[in-house]
Amino acid sequence: MQNIGTKHSTHTKKYTITCLAAIAWKKNSLSLEKVEVEPPKAGEVRIKMTSTGICGSDDHTIKGIITVKYPFIPGHEGAGIVESTGEGVSSVQPGDKVLTLPVPQCRECSACLHPKGNFCEKQDLLPSSGLMLDGTSRFTCKGEKIYHCFRTSTFTEYTVVPEISVVKIDAAAPMDKICIMSCEVPTGYGAAVHSAQVTPGSTCVVFGLGGIGSAIVMGCKASGASRIIGVDINEEKFPRAKALGVTDVLNPSNLKKPVQEVVKEMTGIGVDFAFEAIGLTETMVAAWDSCNLSHGVCIITGVSAPNLQFSLSGQTVFTGRTLKGACLGDYKTKDCFPQLVTAYLQNKINIDPLITHQLPFDQLHKAFEVYHAGKTIRCVLLF
Repeated sequence: MQNIGTKHSTHTKKYTITCLAAIAWKKNSLSLEKVEVEPPKAGEVRIKMTSTGICGSDDHTIKGIITVKYPFIPGHEGAGIVESTGEGVSSVQPGDKVLTLPVPQCRECSACLHPKGNFCEKQDLLPSSGLMLDGTSRFTCKGEKIYHCFRTSTFTEYTVVPEISVVKIDAAAPMDKICIMSCEVPTGYGAAVHSAQVTPGSTCVVFGLGGIGSAIVMGCKASGASRIIGVDINEEKFPRAKALGVTDVLNPSNLKKPVQEVVKEMTGIGVDFAFEAIGLTETMVAAWDSCNLSHGVCIITGVSAPNLQFSLSGQTVFTGRTLKGACLGDYKTKDCFPQLVTAYLQNKINIDPLITHQLPFDQLHKAFEVYHAGKTIRCVLLF
């Protein structure tokens, strides 16, 4: 795609770039606009995007389900080439292939310093300021400042991110598909192989068979699960899910009893591992109730709307089940994402089946139509 009025920059000479970007001016609106992208300040990196995936979280931010500030440029699952760097940046340089990181790794906060922590305190998800670390924006459109999304904002030909929110990857990485390594693969595949550590011969249930749920299924299969039950209200997803490793499918709307009861009947006593990849409190409770009372592990990857509560039976919490949230597979992003890319290049992980559609960035609206119709696992936009 041709850039609109693009001015080129290096890491020494700083220019504003004018390019094409998607802006959500208000809830449930998205339009392609000419946007001015300022040069990176100290500790920041400007990236020429090559690909970005459409994740459920992007849809949730546009709809206002995840609280953000408008107007903003959505997108967080991205891959690109470093165009220029600000003062003091040392981990990447112009020309490097990189992934954007929706959760950064500052290596200084309590989460980063803890051996198991990965929800860096410099994240901009909960809550979202929509601004860079210095409290300002790098985007302008029609004279108005535009907010960032998770300090990544990948629905644009050029973006600016903090150095802690970008990581260099192998130069051999295919930039038309590797973007899903910045969210879908670690969130889904990682939830199974790293967060839950699914065991060979185990039984699993996955609530939600979209992009994240499909990646969870792949992780369960790779870990040797003997039975993987897929739960979704859209039966068009079932054939793809079975191809990825699902052994049984359930549509809750067609059942005469709660889905968790059916799962328990199918398995005799409940599954070893349950995963929630939707972000609804009802399915979070259903996943928990599907677990084996003694040793079942329930992993929540879905992000719900703010201020929602869910309740569990207090009497049966003590029996031994584990309830755990997992963000990006519990991976420390800067440390681990390049390793996942290398594993893909070495044919240890096959992410290709997760990408069912690829469209040019200027067909963004068509891509969302495909997403809303449930016809895709992951649609990747190409720049």
